[in-house]
Amino acid sequence: MQLGMIGLGKMGGNMTERLRRADHEVVGYDHTPGKRDVDSLPDLVSALSAPRIVWVMVPAGEPTKATIEELAELLSPGDVIIEGGNSKYTDDQVHDVLCREKGVGYIDAGVSGGVWGLENGYALMVGGTKEDVAKAQPIFDALKPPAPHDEAGEEMPGAGFVHAGPVGAGHFSKMVHNGIEYALMQAYGEGYELLAAVDLIEDVPGVIASWTQGTVIRSWLLDLLVRALQEDPALDRITGYAEDSGEGRWTVEQAIENAVPMPTIAASLFARFVSRQDDSPTMKAVAALRNQFGGHAVKAVQAQEAEKPA
Repeated sequence: MQLGMIGLGKMGGNMTERLRRADHEVVGYDHTPGKRDVDSLPDLVSALSAPRIVWVMVPAGEPTKATIEELAELLSPGDVIIEGGNSKYTDDQVHDVLCREKGVGYIDAGVSGGVWGLENGYALMVGGTKEDVAKAQPIFDALKPPAPHDEAGEEMPGAGFVHAGPVGAGHFSKMVHNGIEYALMQAYGEGYELLAAVDLIEDVPGVIASWTQGTVIRSWLLDLLVRALQEDPALDRITGYAEDSGEGRWTVEQAIENAVPMPTIAASLFARFVSRQDDSPTMKAVAALRNQFGGHAVKAVQAQEAEKPA
């Protein structure tokens, strides 16, 4: 099958390679000349046979919006755009209206798998019409992980791919997925910190590695933490600054809008905000209050600076 891929970075580039290994023809475009097969979006569209399928894998927000607006003018009725970045689901609904006015189909695809997707496959959550999804199904089948089998050797349906609903459902599902991811990473991080804080535990990386088999908390994220600790046992080579890419915030916003209690995911999001503060104003206020009502000692800035290693 033929596909146009726009955006050949870490995700788009690896997805392109996985599709080519599955004998699909991919025409790639990227702003970086050395990566691309064609020099412009018009060239990309011209290189594809109708009905065309074009996958957009560029940063969410204005880059995605501008790309889809240009594609909608270039493509023909019956063609399909797949938007696979980390866009907000409400943006998809706006893009869908724009595309439908031109007779172009639109699918939003939440994609999970990171840099490991090339070898392991990508989990795909898509939104769109049944007709549009069916047109792109061979592409989704090549990208998703191999299906697991039950005890009788029968392939188990559903694993790694879902048509979640109409346009917006794919990115909404990925948004919730990433919110859960925030909470899982926070829990593993807190467990690591407690293990490292006590003298009783002599092999922190070993304890965490022991959890990867036979326990109820084993997961791919835990495997990745083990890998990180093998490379840097005390995590001395990195800082504790953690960004958020938007999905965690959007998940909490939707929880509020729909009156769904989500204390764990919300706390993990706020913990990332705390990670960006060298000297938390909140904790300054807490220290000052403890001093005011209880006479508890506070550490002066000068003393704190003097204790820092040279």
